[in-house]
Amino acid sequence: MPQGSLYILSAPSGAGKTSLVHALRERDHRIGFSVSHTTRAIRPGEKPEIDYHFVDRPAFQTMVDRGEFLEHARVFDNNYGTARSEVESRLAKGLDVVLDIDWQGARQVRERMPESVSIFIVPPSRAALEMRLRDRGQDSETVIARRMRDAVAEISHYREYDYLVVNDDFDTALGELHAIFQAQRLRRDVQIRRHADLLAGLIA
Repeated sequence: MPQGSLYILSAPSGAGKTSLVHALRERDHRIGFSVSHTTRAIRPGEKPEIDYHFVDRPAFQTMVDRGEFLEHARVFDNNYGTARSEVESRLAKGLDVVLDIDWQGARQVRERMPESVSIFIVPPSRAALEMRLRDRGQDSETVIARRMRDAVAEISHYREYDYLVVNDDFDTALGELHAIFQAQRLRRDVQIRRHADLLAGLIA
């Protein structure tokens, strides 16, 4: 079975990345999602082992010490990490795998897996981003202000990515995101792996 491709998706909090990833997976069942480990508390509506692997800090540090993470970072006073084994097993099954990580984690993954495809998602404006954060109804004014400051720092790294998607209209952004996956699958090297027998027979 041909190896799947690894995709990195990054965005500031509130840019709509999580919603886009869920919609993308519903549209395209060849896309798998790597569930990250985190030390933060579970939020209302989240499901353990589906949204995140929720672990305490000693357990997370043990995984770090054993070198089990493909990438890991500290964000908003909590730790997040992507288990290498989970990613590699999904890729080996021929699935395309999406990593929902920040720019710090993206740098680590690109160093270890340079063939990965990176995509950055931005909101149409600062005002739209702040409105989306407020509409969640989950954060205090202090947290929202901090997230807005961190968003500016996150967005400043967009030049490090292969693709840039502006999430102004959700359906348009979803279509553009899916087009990136489709184009990647049609690359010559990917098609050669997938259709080796066909190509060999055509030129025999």
